[in-house]
Amino acid sequence: MSVYTLNLRVFWPLVTCILCALLLLHHFILRDSEEQGDGCSDQGPGAILLFKYVLAFTLCYFFIKYCTTQPGSTKRGFHRAPEVPCKPAVPKKELLEDHYEKHVRLSPHVLGHSKAHVAKLVSVLVKVGRTDVPPESSLAFRGDFVQIGSSYEEHKVGSPDCFDILVPLRLPRGLKLEPCNYNVTKGGIPLVTLETPRKSEWIRRHKAFTDTFLHSQGSAGFHRLSPDSVLRWFYSTSQHCLSMVRFPFEQRCSLSLSLVESQRVQLHLTPRSDYVCCHISMGVRLIPALPLGDNAFLVAAPGTQKGENLWTVYFPKQEQKLLGFLKSKLPANSCHLKCLQLLKEVRDLGGQTLDQQAGAEWRGVLSSYALKTAWIRLLLSTPPEAWEECHLVDRLEDLLRCLRDSLQARNLRHLLLGGDTGLLPESVALPKLVKETVPSNLWAEFCAGSLDLVSARLAFSWAHLHRLIRLGRPQRTTLGRGVHCKHIDAE
Repeated sequence: MSVYTLNLRVFWPLVTCILCALLLLHHFILRDSEEQGDGCSDQGPGAILLFKYVLAFTLCYFFIKYCTTQPGSTKRGFHRAPEVPCKPAVPKKELLEDHYEKHVRLSPHVLGHSKAHVAKLVSVLVKVGRTDVPPESSLAFRGDFVQIGSSYEEHKVGSPDCFDILVPLRLPRGLKLEPCNYNVTKGGIPLVTLETPRKSEWIRRHKAFTDTFLHSQGSAGFHRLSPDSVLRWFYSTSQHCLSMVRFPFEQRCSLSLSLVESQRVQLHLTPRSDYVCCHISMGVRLIPALPLGDNAFLVAAPGTQKGENLWTVYFPKQEQKLLGFLKSKLPANSCHLKCLQLLKEVRDLGGQTLDQQAGAEWRGVLSSYALKTAWIRLLLSTPPEAWEECHLVDRLEDLLRCLRDSLQARNLRHLLLGGDTGLLPESVALPKLVKETVPSNLWAEFCAGSLDLVSARLAFSWAHLHRLIRLGRPQRTTLGRGVHCKHIDAE
């Protein structure tokens, strides 16, 4: 039921106008009566004059009453407007927590379901291509796979729709390949070539494999395994395996395989029903890998020119073991994962207004692996109790400070190839080839000017984080939480 409230700004002017109209009406009526009368009147002129004075006094009283009841806005030129206290700035911890819940945190339910569906599909795929006995003149799947990347290390941001899977391969029986260091950039990520022994008899006996996968080094007398040839074979074999397992999944999801930029094999999964309960289309990057020993792998080196036949080292098992070791030491309410996720968000917000070239350089310097490396180094050098939830802002500022110090020093040492023998626990084993390499700098390929610009912009992004958050993603909702799933009502 609505309640009517008297509006004084309308009431008093209305009363004044009515009284003025009555006074004028009375004056005209009285004048007409005097002109038409016979000159005799019961009322004297004093009474009429008294009535007019009383009415005029009443009009003045109502007019003054109206003026005195007006709000301060009518006297704006004479009185200062009332002071409105400024809204206090939102504390940085509250700002980070709110933005984390709305835009950064992934739903554990959605991410868990997505990982389970990817694992089920990939496990069937690689088992089809497995051979119990290594072939004599071809490659083959080993039958297992390694889940790598932020989706499996619990610090994924963005959306739970992209996964990286390492697929180990078997070399033909009798083929021996010797990994040799190939340092293109001094101090950079170590690159490796896989070479056959000089004048190998196996090469002459298996000419088909040699012509397909190996490149001759001329007068040197040895051959090198070509990553491009291995990738083409891996793509065609994966297509064949996918055609064999497609039928059981066809009614629940649509599957396709593509070779993206001739550098990676991408498996696309588009749900048709409740196979993926949250209805997310996912991309799975399948990476062919060759075992190096001690749970290390060799994969095709990205960004190399065709014909260089270079490989780089991956340490997924070592990094997972190291993260498990750190998690066992940290308190139950640790903020270490949230700290890394927010650091990635600061990077993404800080680079959203850059052009294509500057943005590529920004993301190249502050790659996810570089941020993770700085993060693990800080974890290893900080007491575990310092990572409690209440110290989130302090640890994030420490991490940003470490990154800026490394940028100004032009050096961010690789975690496992940095020459820090006393930093890692003894449980993390490395192959002999890796132990013999020189310390590696993740930023060796970038010039000093680029690193200085990234350092300055990183400081600017942190100082103006509240503005970047307000301008960055106003239309987004909580990632993974707004996706409908019939198996869960609320988290």
